Amino acid sequence: MKKLELKFLNQDGKVVTIALDAPVEPVDAALVNTAMDTIITQNCFISSGGDLVAKKEARIVERNVQEIQL
Repeated sequence: MKKLELKFLNQDGKVVTIALDAPVEPVDAALVNTAMDTIITQNCFISSGGDLVAKKEARIVERNVQEIQL
């Protein structure tokens, strides 16, 4: 399963992650950048450390799970 993780810094300087399932690939970096700017300027989300104030990074994370029969 793949996720798009958008990482921001809040007012306390701590990292806040917003994860989105099943991102469209290939990822349009300019669109992700614009979306992150919009999240910050619209103040859409808050965290326990205050408002989101800066972009830190964006990345695609893939996790593979293999169940073990017991």
